[in-house]
Amino acid sequence: MSRYILDVRTATAHFPGIGRYVRNLTSALMPLLAADEELTLLGNPANGEAGASICPVSVSPFNVSQQWRIPPLLRRLRADGPTLYHSPYYLMPYVTGLPTVVTFYDITPLNYPQSAPVKARLFFRLATTLALRAASHVIAISEATRDDLIRYFPVAPAKVSVTPLAAAPRFQPRPASEVAAARDKYGLPPRFLLYLGINKPHKNLAALIDAYAQLASRRAPPLVIAGVWDERYPQARRRAEQNQLGDSARFLGAVDEADLPALYSGATLFVFPSLCEGFGLPVLEAMRCGAPVVCSNAASLPEIVGEAGRLFNPHSVADIRDAMAELLENDSLRAELSERGRARASRFSWRATAAATLRCYREARNGEE
Repeated sequence: MSRYILDVRTATAHFPGIGRYVRNLTSALMPLLAADEELTLLGNPANGEAGASICPVSVSPFNVSQQWRIPPLLRRLRADGPTLYHSPYYLMPYVTGLPTVVTFYDITPLNYPQSAPVKARLFFRLATTLALRAASHVIAISEATRDDLIRYFPVAPAKVSVTPLAAAPRFQPRPASEVAAARDKYGLPPRFLLYLGINKPHKNLAALIDAYAQLASRRAPPLVIAGVWDERYPQARRRAEQNQLGDSARFLGAVDEADLPALYSGATLFVFPSLCEGFGLPVLEAMRCGAPVVCSNAASLPEIVGEAGRLFNPHSVADIRDAMAELLENDSLRAELSERGRARASRFSWRATAAATLRCYREARNGEE
């Protein structure tokens, strides 16, 4: 029996993106396992999945004691046969005694150094180096992330595989009644532009606000900025005040996960101006829900969008403005991009992600037996 140990300690509210990856990967892996393969989840029993065994662990990925508390558990699990450990986060035990797979999402602290202080960047580089050394195989969630890993770190290209993410099945166009209920809940008009994501500097919201301000005089629909709000980065709100946008720019903060498909479905446009993105899951979710997408041509986003969205230069306020204006003024183009987006998004599935991940497990296991 071959055992694959998936570390699910990041399946918490503190890691919304990584947690979503872990949960979706777990459920998609289970039906793909061969008769002589078993999945064990390392972490909180509450994050269990039917058919997977649980190895309870309470130590946080941020706690240095994981370096000596977790490896003995892994070695005990190895007693039953060939065993592999998969960490979905670079803060992990670095001497596991097992074939090890590590997932990387982005290299933002190095690609966009303004996003983190010097000490944080140095720590990120050190921890990433240790994780790469521990890894028998590395998973990157996009070609852009794979290229960044190879550029910044001495990792062999053959050691890094790409397994794109996917949107959950619930992201589908929602009926008009559900869209109307979501609009009522958040006080939105029938037409609005939507951004969803955090407000960190690399998300480029200040440029989006400036571009939108140049559209507001054309009676553009309101710009709605939704997602977890980090008070350390008030630039977007300040820029909206400086541009005297008033109710034309609306900051919703975090919204209920259950409302996301309806918000995407109701958006006249989904706008995503990020400068640095490991994957860009909100773009894929919006496409699945039929929202016409206008987004940055940077990092991984062209991989996700392909020809199914209107790309712009995120460093040019004029280009962001013109891209939004082009779609707002062209109903047939919006309809065409909505259809293309849904077709494009259908190519991404968690089953495909899990199948590619399982191939990485088997290769890493066989390579070290």
